[in-house]
Amino acid sequence: MASSVSPRPRTVEEIFKDFTARRSALIRALTYDVDEFYAQCDPEKENLCFYGHPDETWEVGLPAEEVPPELPEPALGINFARDGMKRKDWLSLVAVHTDSWLLSVAFYFGARLNRNERKRLFSLINDLPTLFEVVTGRKPAKDKPSLDSGSKSRNSAKRSNDRQIKSNTKLVDESYGDDEDEHSDTLCGSCGTNYSADEFWIGCDICERWFHGKCVKITPAKAESIKEYKCPYCSAKRGRQ
Repeated sequence: MASSVSPRPRTVEEIFKDFTARRSALIRALTYDVDEFYAQCDPEKENLCFYGHPDETWEVGLPAEEVPPELPEPALGINFARDGMKRKDWLSLVAVHTDSWLLSVAFYFGARLNRNERKRLFSLINDLPTLFEVVTGRKPAKDKPSLDSGSKSRNSAKRSNDRQIKSNTKLVDESYGDDEDEHSDTLCGSCGTNYSADEFWIGCDICERWFHGKCVKITPAKAESIKEYKCPYCSAKRGRQ
């Protein structure tokens, strides 16, 4: 499905131009054309992917048939979770997956760049807001060591989980209060907001993302009886493959 570029982008400038064109199309689909995009992602259809093309057009369609595909493929089956989540939460989830795809395409083209060129390419990309930030209205954090703090939050969440729960279900409740500063950067996989010690959270055992209990309609009592929790996205994806 993904469109090819002729000639193939090779320099940092050409790859960045390709990136911004695809990004522009995807932003339009998630904002101005959002009603049309939402309607096309019918959960009753097959595994659908969300593409942005270098001619600044977007497309929802089936994945490429050739193996391996011409370009890295977007997340498969974005349509399956559509009706199981609030619309804004589903759009945020699609935006996160699409951000990852945009980066993978850019660095697929940039595989032959040298170290300094790759660094420059990433710097150009990183200066732009992500799709997630555009869709949710969040502003990029500044002067924040996101890489280190992200690693710290994941590790502390795992340690807290190991102490608190012996079963596979990963719960976040008031017992996390002492460690709140350590994993305050953890984001809900549905609404994208930060961790808060006064709210109930649960972690997906498949994709390992964390969610507000209220976002995935799971109460603390219900979570206690779940041996392996699958978030709405993972449940829908596995059920229809």
